[in-house]
Amino acid sequence: MYFENVIYLPGPQGIAMFTGAPSEVQILGMYFPPLFVSIMAGLVCAMAVGKLLNLTGLSRFFWHPPLANAALWLLATALIGLLVITP
Repeated sequence: MYFENVIYLPGPQGIAMFTGAPSEVQILGMYFPPLFVSIMAGLVCAMAVGKLLNLTGLSRFFWHPPLANAALWLLATALIGLLVITP
């Protein structure tokens, strides 16, 4: 079976290299779009950064901490999305 965006290398093992971006990501047998993975990873990173800001006391400089957390989540999601979802 041959696929469009796969390069097959010669050899007995039949090594295949994917050249295109994945359209779906499989996690525990379920398929998710790459944006969902970016959003969940961004949430985890934003929670970690928020916890770090609370521990160091830097979160007191934010006027509205929930709004700052939402902005951190958006920023982390966008940065991770650049790595996961290729144009």
